[in-house]
Amino acid sequence: MLENLALGFDVALSIKNLTFAFLGAFIGTAIGVLPGIGPTATISLLLPLTFGVEPTTAIIMLAGIYYGSQYGGSTTAILLNLPGEVSGVVSAIEGYKMAQNGRGGAALAIAAMGSFFAGTVATVVVAASGPLLTSVALSFGPADYFALMLLGLIVACVLAQGSVVKAIAMVVLGVALGLVGTDVQTGQQRFTFGVPELSDGINFVALAIGLFGVAEIIINLERPELRAGIVAKRGKLWLTREEWRYSIPAVLRGTALGTMLGILPGGGAALSSFGSYMLERRLTRQPERFGNGAIEGLAGPESANNAGAQTAFIPLLTLGIPSNSVMALMVGALIIQGIQPGPRMVEAQPELFWGLIASMWIGNVMLLIINLPMIGMWVKLLQVPYRYLYLSILIFCSIGAYSINNNVFDVWIMGIFGCLGYIFAKVKMEPAPLLLGFVLGPMMEEHLRRAMLLSRGDPTVFVERPISATLLALALIALVLMLLPNMRRGKDTALAAGG
Repeated sequence: MLENLALGFDVALSIKNLTFAFLGAFIGTAIGVLPGIGPTATISLLLPLTFGVEPTTAIIMLAGIYYGSQYGGSTTAILLNLPGEVSGVVSAIEGYKMAQNGRGGAALAIAAMGSFFAGTVATVVVAASGPLLTSVALSFGPADYFALMLLGLIVACVLAQGSVVKAIAMVVLGVALGLVGTDVQTGQQRFTFGVPELSDGINFVALAIGLFGVAEIIINLERPELRAGIVAKRGKLWLTREEWRYSIPAVLRGTALGTMLGILPGGGAALSSFGSYMLERRLTRQPERFGNGAIEGLAGPESANNAGAQTAFIPLLTLGIPSNSVMALMVGALIIQGIQPGPRMVEAQPELFWGLIASMWIGNVMLLIINLPMIGMWVKLLQVPYRYLYLSILIFCSIGAYSINNNVFDVWIMGIFGCLGYIFAKVKMEPAPLLLGFVLGPMMEEHLRRAMLLSRGDPTVFVERPISATLLALALIALVLMLLPNMRRGKDTALAAGG
């Protein structure tokens, strides 16, 4: 592993990759600070810009944007009670109260140091578990991969916010959209409705930009300007002995929890952050401190969200399966660059695999340097009215969608999915499961066909193989657990109506 890490640092420490890692960390911090943008929309917008650079450099920059956004979101959550990211909502609860009590500096310091520690531990976990899981994944057959992807989609539905039925509907829609185009094996066109531009399928980048970028602009335009106006007191950037006593165990617990939850499909930073906060509230002997500036209620979630953001790369790098919408975009970025993510990537692309892992640690050091000295600048960035920002973002979206194939049709696709994304937000349907379904749908079909060909049309192959049978059983259990509360509610409603 040490030899491989040496290779990784050799790749990551090149001038070009260092520059793009810094650029990704800087952009990530900025979009974490600005409310209502988020890493998914930003990475969607920047995907076209990565076509002209090497795959390793492109992925290093996109990864920096993702985990950098977790850092940036804490600054405005603490000082302005204005979370820039979903995972920053929890940080605002205790962090802003600390800032109002004159301990904003301590809150920012523990957020930065906790995130750095968690990021370092998560990087070691990714480096250690990556080759091990890759060797296990090489024993997987087509039936096993199909079962694993099905399990991933079901777990993503379980962990999605809001209605489970809506999440399943979004996954099914995503899978259907992923099958649009020409069937590779038969040459027949599917779901194209006579539109020749759809013969190659729906463009992934145009769909992602529309669903996350354009939809986010429309949603933000109908909101009143979110400006707190008053910046809470920053104070000194160091912790008291008592604050250290409360913080250190919370950082360790948050790091462990975030490392585990980040690997789960549908997990990542947001789930890790909320999970850590609930854990700290449950473990405390002084529950009255929570909601009034409990530093452990900030230290734990901040560590958890950064650990979760980095361990989310494990299923992507080892199995080629995205665990959340940002990782789905990473899969798209790799495929566009001609790289198939999965267990063979370690052997076929060792520079990319180990270079990305090494860049995570370097990126965490950069984020520590970027965040604390530049707090004042990030706060001033929030004073730019959104009406000046959205038009330039929309123009950039259109240029990005057009530049993929130099085709106006992709801009239309972007606009259509932008409107759909807005409708989904209104009816409280998360777009992330749709993106996971869109990416995994064609892969699932390929492995399903391959498994059926190898078994000569015998469907029992999925239960005869121990790995696929176990994964399908887990998927069935997850599905039952997911639908059970809805079935109970329906039964109670029917009994109440009958009574």
